[in-house]
Formats: sequence, structure tokens, C-alpha cells
Amino acid sequence: MLESKAKHYEILAGKIIDKLTLRNMEGYYTATKEEALGLIKEKFLTEGVSVAWGGSMTMEEIGLMDYLQSGESGCIVYDRKMAKTSEEQKAMKANIVNADYFIMSTNAITLDGELVNIDGTANRVSFFCYGPEQVLVIAGMNKVATDVEDGLKRVRNIASPPNAMRLNRDTPCAKNGRCADCFTEDCICSQILVTRRSSVKGRIKVILVGEELGF
Repeated sequence: MLESKAKHYEILAGKIIDKLTLRNMEGYYTATKEEALGLIKEKFLTEGVSVAWGGSMTMEEIGLMDYLQSGESGCIVYDRKMAKTSEEQKAMKANIVNADYFIMSTNAITLDGELVNIDGTANRVSFFCYGPEQVLVIAGMNKVATDVEDGLKRVRNIASPPNAMRLNRDTPCAKNGRCADCFTEDCICSQILVTRRSSVKGRIKVILVGEELGF
């Protein structure tokens, strides 16, 4: 990465972190995904804590998914993919809502520190809003948007089309590369959440990473 771009990311992240603080959220910045993983291991996911997550390519890209699934972390891991029957899924939801940490990325974060997310079934945003003791949000600086309106445009036209392709969804955006504001059964944009502050101080922790991560 160009030195000037890296410096810009660092300065910009600092300004966003200041805004997050005003919104009762904690902010952190790491220049690389390796540093982000190291911070998470050292400061948050210590041995014995319970952890769950929503779908996140960012988690995979920084190596966090492999770390948790390997058992190396010593954490109590609630992996929703392991729940197959309806009873197992019901029990898994109860475990997740009571987890110490819920991990996810964000579809966009504004210069003013607001988080913008869109879900198909609310399997991320529901736990983001309520339940788990702490929420850990990991986001590459490519997720930064100027404001909420810009963030929504980013989610609809930059993040959602490749995500729909990844999930093999039969949606207009997967075929045409841009949002059509559809109502198809495969739509992944059913729930829209803008988080402007945390009602519980420090519950939401945002790690900004000076790389392009996720969609």
C-alpha cells in the first residue's frame, strides 16, 4: 500500500474513533489484518469467554474464523452452522443471545461514526442490537462512507451484489451487479439498521483495519 494512503487511513480512522466515543462506542485502529487478529486475541477473546458471530467475510480474511474453529483460542464457541435440527437451532439462539461476545463486520461506517447494516434474516443485526454482553465489529477502511445515505448506497450496490453471488441467491443484483430494490424470495436486504449510538456504554467495540476487507 502507498505510504500516503496508509497515513490517510490512520488519520481518518482516528477521526471516526473520536465520533464513536461520542456515541458510547469504543474504537480501535490497526494498520494490518495481522495486527487486528493480534489485538482481538490479546484484548478480547481470552480463554473461557463465550463467543458467537454473524456471517462475515472479514472474519475469514483476518484469520479469526480459523482461530476460533481450531479450538486454539480456549473460548466457548457457539457456531450456528453446527445446529441442524429445529431444537438445536432454538438452543443455539439462546446460547448466542447470552454470549460474552458477538462478532461481526459492518456493511458501512460513516465519517460521523454511524454503522449501517442490511440483513436478509436479521441473524446479525438482531444480536447486534440486543443480547450478547459485548459486540465486536471488525471493518476494513473500504467500508467508510461519507454519511448514512452514502452508506446505504454502498451496501446496496457495492456490498450486496457480490454477497448475493457468494450465497448463490437468485436476485437481480446477483445478475446485474446493482440493487434493483427487489422483493424476490432470495432477497438478502430485508432488514435495514442504522446504529447511531450504543445505549450501553462500551458494549459495541469497533476495530478499523487499514486494509480492504470483506464486501
